[in-house]
Amino acid sequence: MTGGLALGYDANSGGPRSRSRVEHISSTLLGAENGPIHCPRLLEVGLEFGLDDPLVVVRDLVRSCGYDDEVEARRAVALPVAACICRPVTVVGPPRVASLPPDTALFQALVLGLCTPWQYDPRRPLLWTRTSLRRHLSLFEGQGFYA
Repeated sequence: MTGGLALGYDANSGGPRSRSRVEHISSTLLGAENGPIHCPRLLEVGLEFGLDDPLVVVRDLVRSCGYDDEVEARRAVALPVAACICRPVTVVGPPRVASLPPDTALFQALVLGLCTPWQYDPRRPLLWTRTSLRRHLSLFEGQGFYA
């Protein structure tokens, strides 16, 4: 024994790295409609553009629906009025723009322009980017989350 320690033994074999774990979350409160916390799913939005430029397609949608620009379209189309929690949809792909009626596709494009990956905010400036228009999101009511 040297200096009070036995040679050949690990003195601290229970360090934090030996106790690390990985947990996978397999449930969510989003979509819950009953109980003390409810965050019902309100809407699913997403558009598939294929090889077409999303910005060109949505500007064409604005004109084909009879609006001069996206500002006029935003004022005329009834959009959700409350902020929502967003979550990416990964199970199924969004519908092709060409398969939807123009007013339905424009509605979805307007909602996507008011979304980040995590939040829909109707007070936000409408921002159409190729990235925002290619999102596929579920929107959830978040009012019951802190109830």
